[in-house]
Amino acid sequence: MAHFVGLDVSVQETAVCVVDEAGKVVFEQKVATEPDDLVGLLMSISRDYGRIGIEAGPLSQWLVNGLAEAGLPVICVETRHMNSLLKAQQVNKSDRHDARGIAQMMRVGLFKPVHVKTLASQEKRMLLTSRKLLQRKMLDIEFDLRGTLRNFGLKVGVVGTAGFEARVRDLVAGMSSLSAIVEPLLTVRRVLRQEFARMHKMLLEVVRQDPVCRRLMTAPGVGAVVALTYRATVDQPQRFVHSRAVGAHVGLTPRRHQSGEIDYDGGISKSGDTMLRTMLYEAAQTLLTQSRHWSWLKAWGTRVAQRRGMRRAIVAVARRLAVILHRMWIDGTDFRWGRDPAAAVQAA
Repeated sequence: MAHFVGLDVSVQETAVCVVDEAGKVVFEQKVATEPDDLVGLLMSISRDYGRIGIEAGPLSQWLVNGLAEAGLPVICVETRHMNSLLKAQQVNKSDRHDARGIAQMMRVGLFKPVHVKTLASQEKRMLLTSRKLLQRKMLDIEFDLRGTLRNFGLKVGVVGTAGFEARVRDLVAGMSSLSAIVEPLLTVRRVLRQEFARMHKMLLEVVRQDPVCRRLMTAPGVGAVVALTYRATVDQPQRFVHSRAVGAHVGLTPRRHQSGEIDYDGGISKSGDTMLRTMLYEAAQTLLTQSRHWSWLKAWGTRVAQRRGMRRAIVAVARRLAVILHRMWIDGTDFRWGRDPAAAVQAA
């Protein structure tokens, strides 16, 4: 008889619930949140499991990989979908009830699976998020200095990144109190700049050694950061049956509302990965407003801008760019600057 398992994960302990094919609870217990402990417990209960469900979260990728290596049929399920179903249980929320609910959903097949990224993809993602964190903190210090110094009538004005520190020191020269306050902030900013530059160099090295990223960068508007973000987020392109599904996956397709006689399209859904959606939008904006190289994609986006406005054109180009990059990855081909191979060769 096959058994089905629900795992409600927390930092220290995980609530485990095992049910049989009829939905009867056969085992419940809390165990330490460690892959080896979970595998040992499940193996001691049964060897025949239909599905093991775990809700997507910070620890889910680590646990899913550990259970999968042990040969267990573990599935990572989408958080919002699972939460909506758990609320329908009409019981007090607890780890025990959540584990029971997940186990029953595994039994009846009422769940929405999500992709668990590979270890290499997680490492690339961490590099991107850490670089972004340093950049954001560095800008926060600059904006704070500009705002606070303005209270004393000291205007930093338009100045480059390299000349910012010298400009601030010139402004507070002769003002000992302000100089004492500003100096620690400038020191922290200097260190952040150094570490940001080192991390950006690491990113460029990763992109340089990755053939997929180099191929994606042949598309207009796509630089090293956009290519690596796309590479780390999509991870395995084969999980998308159709390339056009990538646009919907990152939330660049319009919402649809239909009820009776009411039927209209709203703004984009903004679901999925926020970082990739932002990077694709910035790539599309660069393509339409800054790139001087002609391409059929820019010509198409320009026509959309003339009919619908620039903002909608940027979103449309970002969505189409997501589809094109996926097809380039699947086919192993570079971006075709012309509509036909002859035009592509001429443009190259």
